[in-house]
Amino acid sequence: MTEHDDALSLDMVTAALRADSTDVAIYARVLAQSLGEALPADCVSVERDRSMSDRMRGRPGEISKIVARLGELQMTLAVRNGQPVAEVCRAVRGVVLSRQTVPVGDWAATLASALVSYAEQNAQAAQALRRLVAGS
Repeated sequence: MTEHDDALSLDMVTAALRADSTDVAIYARVLAQSLGEALPADCVSVERDRSMSDRMRGRPGEISKIVARLGELQMTLAVRNGQPVAEVCRAVRGVVLSRQTVPVGDWAATLASALVSYAEQNAQAAQALRRLVAGS
C-alpha cells in the first residue's frame, strides 16, 4: 500500500466510525458490533445497564460503556445521562497511566488510526474493517 492509500483507508475508517454518532444509543450498538467483529474478544469489552424490564424479557439492556484495548492504547466510550463521554487512555499491564477526555470526533479519529495500524498486522481485523467501511 502506498502512503496515499493508507491515508484514504484511515479516512474511510474514521468516516465509518463517525457515522450515526448523533444518536448515542444507536452509535454505541453499531460500534460495539463493529469492534466486536474487528478485534479479538479480549480487546473489546461492553458494559450494559439492564432495567428490571430488560431482565424479565431477556433483553441485553442499553450499552453504557465500550472499551477497546489496542496495545497500550485504551479507548473508552461511555454513555452518561444520554451523552457520550469519550476517553483515550494509556495503559501498561492493565494499569491506566494517563486518561484524557476528548470530543467524540477526536476519539473516533484516534480509534480509526489505531484500528488501521492493528489491521496492518492482522488479516482478520483487516477484513472486518473492510466490512465496516462498506457498511455491510
